[in-house]
Amino acid sequence: MSRSHITTHVLDATKGLPAAGIGVELSQRDGDDWTRLAQGVTDADGRITDLGPESVPAGEYRLRFETGAWFQAQDVAAFHPEIQLAFVVDDEARHYHVPILLSPFAYSTYRGS
Repeated sequence: MSRSHITTHVLDATKGLPAAGIGVELSQRDGDDWTRLAQGVTDADGRITDLGPESVPAGEYRLRFETGAWFQAQDVAAFHPEIQLAFVVDDEARHYHVPILLSPFAYSTYRGS
C-alpha cells in the first residue's frame, strides 16, 4: 500500500527519540458519532504511514493515541491515558500529516507536511 492520506508521527520529547509501539486509531465523524476507519501501531521511527485509505473525503477526522498503555509499558507515570485529536480535512488533494510531541505530562501537535 502506498502512503495513506492521513499519517502521523510521535516523538518522545523527553528522550528526543521516536515513540515506537503506540496504538493509534483513525476515525471519521458520522453525525454525532465517530466511525473507525483504521488502526495501527507506530513503527521504530514513531510513524504510521499506512493508516487508513489513500484518499478520504473532506470532513472531520480524529486520531486517538493510546499513550497511557505506552507509558505504563515503560514504567513511567503519565497524565494522559489517551490523546484524541480532531481535525478537518478540507482539501481532498492534500496529504494530512498529524504529528505529536509527547511527554508524560504534556503533548503538542501541529499540521505537519
